[in-house]
Amino acid sequence: MSESQIAAWLATQHDAMVAMLREMVDIDSGSYNKPGIDAVGAVVRRFMEAQAIPVEVVRQQKHGDCLRAKVPWDGPAGNAGGNIVLMGHRDTVFPDGEAERRPFTIRDGIAYGPGVADMKAGLVMNCFVLAAFAKFGGSPAPLVGLFTGDEEIGSPEGRAVIEAEARRARVVFNSEPGRVSGNVVTGRKGGVFMRFRITGKAAHSGGNFQDGISAIEELARKIQAIHALTDLERGITLNVGLVSGGQSVNTVAPWAEGQIDLRYVNPEDKDELLAAISAIIDRAYVPGTRAELSMQGEFLPLTQTPSAKRLFEIYVNAAADTGFRTDGEFTGGCADSGFTAGVGTPTICAVGPVGGKAHSPDEFLRIDTMVPRAQAAARAILRLERAGL
Repeated sequence: MSESQIAAWLATQHDAMVAMLREMVDIDSGSYNKPGIDAVGAVVRRFMEAQAIPVEVVRQQKHGDCLRAKVPWDGPAGNAGGNIVLMGHRDTVFPDGEAERRPFTIRDGIAYGPGVADMKAGLVMNCFVLAAFAKFGGSPAPLVGLFTGDEEIGSPEGRAVIEAEARRARVVFNSEPGRVSGNVVTGRKGGVFMRFRITGKAAHSGGNFQDGISAIEELARKIQAIHALTDLERGITLNVGLVSGGQSVNTVAPWAEGQIDLRYVNPEDKDELLAAISAIIDRAYVPGTRAELSMQGEFLPLTQTPSAKRLFEIYVNAAADTGFRTDGEFTGGCADSGFTAGVGTPTICAVGPVGGKAHSPDEFLRIDTMVPRAQAAARAILRLERAGL
């Protein structure tokens, strides 16, 4: 029986999983570090080659290449149900040099290092689940591992690849980290990343102050107006998280720039908020300033459809048979799972090993969850057909 064989084999792979995770974490792979992201991809490719799993490289111009690993399948030709996709991203939010400053370490069963939970452990898990099916078979449909490279900045290049893959899939497992509670994610906010640039007029701030037009003052006023759009009861948050500008301390600032993070729950709120932000950008609070707004990236919300709920229930039962309890929860964080759900494909998120404090120096991973989460994902895959997915 494939389920018992796969679970037993995965139980023997803990040390190999940790070794692969160490190699990945010790590579800097911030979203704009294409060589680093591709180096993590090379780890994936070597592993797949050792398992005789073909890997297609989908070249990306600016960011890390996408990798598409497809497990050889012995089922009927022309499988009409679509592929089963295991998905994950190789980029992190950390700057170059972080891997050397904080290399992979384990203390008291907890692993630390940049991207250890978000989401290099999920990548390792996906690799070993794919390897298990390549070794023992039994998948009800072709299995695809999709490894992308620009999720942390809204997948500006990867989105098209992700959506194309999702359209030919029957289900998607996104291996973001399991929540600290052990839960998976059944709902996520949508998000939009924007940049606005303000032009003012330079002048000596002592000699001819009145001739200047301060872009930084305009930036401050716009930030206040943008932040005022936050509505916590509706799940709407606005954050100007990066600012820059000015020429020198004794010059009225001729330019300034801010970057906006918008999060929302209900899809119908997005257009209303974008219109409100555009109105703020178009308005000159300081006479004589001009401003331009540009979109940098976008995430779609993850909402649970009836078919996604069935997928969730399959996973919950698979987890119980593996030996752990899990439930679904909502999170304000965005992920590529919103894109797969957005094209109508049943999607479950955060099935990866359990970790927390992502995007911070305290990010951690419970390494004792690597094998059980892999086993649960494999069991869920094996049970899709009987649930009509």
